[in-house]
Amino acid sequence: MWIGPKTSTGLLMLSRACEKHLINATRLERPMDIVGFMEGYGPVQQALIAGLFTWFMTAAGAALVIFFKELDRKVLDAMLGFAAGVMIAASFWSLLSPALEMSEGGDLPVWFPALVGFLLGGVCMRLIDMFLPHLHPGAPPEEAEGVDNTWRRSMLLVSAITLHNIPEGLAVGVAFGAAASGFEGATVGTAIALSIGIGIQNFPEGAAVSLPLRREGLSRRSSFLWGQLSATVEPVAAVLGAALVIVATPILPYALAFAAGAMIFVVVEELVPEAHRGGNGDIATMGAMLGFAVMMVLDVAFA
Repeated sequence: MWIGPKTSTGLLMLSRACEKHLINATRLERPMDIVGFMEGYGPVQQALIAGLFTWFMTAAGAALVIFFKELDRKVLDAMLGFAAGVMIAASFWSLLSPALEMSEGGDLPVWFPALVGFLLGGVCMRLIDMFLPHLHPGAPPEEAEGVDNTWRRSMLLVSAITLHNIPEGLAVGVAFGAAASGFEGATVGTAIALSIGIGIQNFPEGAAVSLPLRREGLSRRSSFLWGQLSATVEPVAAVLGAALVIVATPILPYALAFAAGAMIFVVVEELVPEAHRGGNGDIATMGAMLGFAVMMVLDVAFA
């Protein structure tokens, strides 16, 4: 078959169109497309989107109650350990490390803003822990913490997970606010990696509320609603965190370290004891190692 100039030109155009389509299809699989999508919004909007994602992941975990009345304790402890590992890794890779980089070249020692913010985050969470009534999943009612109250067990469980979610939402917001400030150590990709990591570890937290409530006789619907309710604070905290660092940029290293300190407090005070409560310490530890590794990879992939 003879191919004339017009036919040849048409085939060339078709070939280029197919090549362009294949390139675009390949790009959709890359993390940078998520970064590009998020960069189309302002930092507060980014924080809101990310906060809604982390809430959704908690709701997805709480939705396990629709299919199961209880979860094997070993599986739950592994998931809680995984969540602890993610939070530990996120505290350094996505929060403390950028805070240290931002402090270089200032009048104060490089470590000072990170140290002050980190300790303040832990102290703040300790004060909340002292006064906010809450009950850790799996704990008997007499181990309820905080001020004396007449709250029902369901509300105490939700309060405990809410305590986890406050610093997580704050960390997400501060990370996006830091990226908007133009510091080299903080990028939208890093903030996205942090959000994905926190979203993944929120999954077992949702289950840790809804499944115990189901075992105590609540309906599937009520157990799910209580479970997802614990994470509604995350989008709010994320928006507040982003807005705060945008308005007051000089406090950015302190804010990043503050979020890291608050998250480490939650890990040591809440997640690790809960993961070991069932006597599956080795399983929880391996879960923590895996969670740390996943968060580390996410941070590098989106850098």
